[in-house]
Amino acid sequence: MKKILLLVAIMVAAITLFAQTETTTEKEKGKLTFSGYAEAYYSYDMNQPSNHTKPNFLYNFNRHNELNLNLALLKANYTSDRVRGNIGLMAGTYAQYNLAAEPSIFQYVYEANVGVRVGKNVWIDAGIMPAHIGFESAIGKDCYTLTRSMLAENSPYFETGAKVTWTPNEKWSFAAMYLNGWQRIKRVDGNQTPNFGTQITFKPSDKVLLNWSTYVGNDFPDSTRRMRYFNNLYGTFGITDKFSLIAGIDYGLQQKEKSSSELSNWYTPIVIARYAFTDKLAAAGRVEYFNDADGVVIATGTPHGFQTTGYSLNLDFTPVSHVMFRIEGRMFDGRDKTFIKGTALKNTNTALTASLAVWF
Repeated sequence: MKKILLLVAIMVAAITLFAQTETTTEKEKGKLTFSGYAEAYYSYDMNQPSNHTKPNFLYNFNRHNELNLNLALLKANYTSDRVRGNIGLMAGTYAQYNLAAEPSIFQYVYEANVGVRVGKNVWIDAGIMPAHIGFESAIGKDCYTLTRSMLAENSPYFETGAKVTWTPNEKWSFAAMYLNGWQRIKRVDGNQTPNFGTQITFKPSDKVLLNWSTYVGNDFPDSTRRMRYFNNLYGTFGITDKFSLIAGIDYGLQQKEKSSSELSNWYTPIVIARYAFTDKLAAAGRVEYFNDADGVVIATGTPHGFQTTGYSLNLDFTPVSHVMFRIEGRMFDGRDKTFIKGTALKNTNTALTASLAVWF
């Protein structure tokens, strides 16, 4: 607890320092804002896992038959003409499971980063940041679906490093990153390999956004180095005022052994459609597929690896501002029997989940 309080004090002091050292001209005067988010849930897995933990490739809403908290987040944001910073502290089962490999002092950190504008449209940011990969985050209200996709659960939610972003105009954005690894705060022991990322975003209109993100690096000790090459492509499309669509695909390659020319691959296409009946009521459907035959990201030990199709349908109700109630049915259908029910193995897994989110 003392370490956590010390971390909070240091981060708050850093943002306060930025605010105090800014010049006081109207153009450069900074703004400090605070926000909060909390999402509680109940999920029932039809396979009834005895340890109350849903399939191990899920990191959000993954506790069975119990009321729980997926994410509680408090965030401070400082923005000025030349300097910006973010601090987010969190708790919940998302943090418990998704940051389990990190040092305990960092398991409560959602983000902690600072940035400086070094040119007219060029920023340099450094620290713990939201990942440049994917269209989903742990903040459920910002996502079309209640639960996160297999694509999102098995690619980075966060990253640690430095990022240069150039935004020449309102349509284009380009970024390059130097990273500690594949969703890492603490670099893997024995790893000195540089890790890099890139992102290109194109927004031809208010209703269309296209994104291409990449990652190149090694997430193992150098003694067993296996280079990973990853691509993330997606587009968001506002078809009408009520109907919108997200389509994307991840494609990754990784060396089978150190210095080997043989590569394993995995890919994950996804389509999510959302329809808003009214300002308060909406529904979304998802179809996704994860093919990881060699078990690079999701290891199963079965003949065909992890080859699974997922379907979900959710209903969202927003009775008042800043409150959202959601309910979702979801099913996984695998080629091999990779799901456990009691002492038996099954090809399928079905769950019902409800959540209640509030924010300010």
